[in-house]
Amino acid sequence: MQRIAVIGAGPMGLASAYDLIKAGHQVDIFEADDRIGGMSAHFDFNGLSIERYYHFICKHDHALFALLKELGLSDKLHWRDTYMGYFFNGKMYRWGTPFALLAFSPLNLLSRLRYGVHMFYSTKIRHWRHLDKVEASAWIRQWIGARAYAILWQRLFALKFHHFANNLSAAWIWARIRRVGQSRKSLWQEQMGYLDGGSQTLLVRLQEIIEAHGGHVYLTTPVASIRKDKDSSQLRINVKSAERRYDKVISTIPLPFVPRLVADLPIEHTQKYQSLQNIGVVCVLFKLKRRISRNFWLNISDERIEIPGIIEFSNLRPLPVNLVYVPFYLPQTHDKYGKPDDFFIRESTDCFKKLNPEFTEADILDVNVSRYGFAQPICPPGFAQDLPPIQSAIPGLYIVDTSYYYPEDRSITESVQLGREVAQMVINS
Repeated sequence: MQRIAVIGAGPMGLASAYDLIKAGHQVDIFEADDRIGGMSAHFDFNGLSIERYYHFICKHDHALFALLKELGLSDKLHWRDTYMGYFFNGKMYRWGTPFALLAFSPLNLLSRLRYGVHMFYSTKIRHWRHLDKVEASAWIRQWIGARAYAILWQRLFALKFHHFANNLSAAWIWARIRRVGQSRKSLWQEQMGYLDGGSQTLLVRLQEIIEAHGGHVYLTTPVASIRKDKDSSQLRINVKSAERRYDKVISTIPLPFVPRLVADLPIEHTQKYQSLQNIGVVCVLFKLKRRISRNFWLNISDERIEIPGIIEFSNLRPLPVNLVYVPFYLPQTHDKYGKPDDFFIRESTDCFKKLNPEFTEADILDVNVSRYGFAQPICPPGFAQDLPPIQSAIPGLYIVDTSYYYPEDRSITESVQLGREVAQMVINS
């Protein structure tokens, strides 16, 4: 039996700890936040337990399905027909089906057909290496043409990725297209999944099993440093001015934090961690009396609206109120990122009024604003080669975060899969 520390109690850290506990190891989890879950953590929204940031489940999230089965939670997973929309130049369009594409009048017929072929082709690609070093916007324009790119992609890229928009990996964007594009029960109908009780259902069950087998989850306990022990093969971590020794350590915190924690890394690895870029998010969550639309996901390309899209979560998961997420993706260095909550609430409210003229501020029942500076790693062409190995140069220290999903997008299923893979690396070492 080994003593192992896991830093970070998000789905990745919990999945790692779960497998390590099952293998007979002693595991301690250290979390800086006051709750488990990371970006999938719940909060009390004045009587409603809900995620701070939106999450959904797709048809090919097999790693998540396998874990739910192991935990006896498969019956908590439900599927629901969902709809997409596109708001362009003041008009709401249906989206996400061949008929909707053919009816999209802002594009000529040839552009619509080229777009449809590209989407279909993207869902059928099985190997991504040929896209790894290709720039995404050029790849998309090559397939669908300059006008279709300008209408359907350019503003979304600009508002979500900002000055990174023209230096993104095509493999990374392809994986995002494919995941959602394959989550269908038919060519004509998208279908997404949710868990009864939300992500908390999975997170709490993992914590319960970990603690029932002797593991510990320490909340509000950030790790200050990780060092090699000079007199043994163990690692020393400092938490709350106390030192603990472990045989192995798995770090799942955002990679830019790693150089502050680990002083003994090779300089070339430290430089790689420091050079990685991230987009933050300011996420405004509303309880509303009325729906904005029937859509789960609404993309927005309108010069009057500085928001790339909204997520009407109650159009996926049945809830007692209409729940809408409005994410503002911003680098932490962006002027808007530090603006007060009221700024984002006002901008979201103005957006709702443009999307649905019947909406008024009297329809707002409650609102919450959450912020996270490392919501999305930025993946330029050739991103994979810029990542140091998960098993670091320090024996027994494993360093990983959502960047290692590449080319896949952030999701709970990718966290589960990667967390369990790292646990297996530790078990086999």
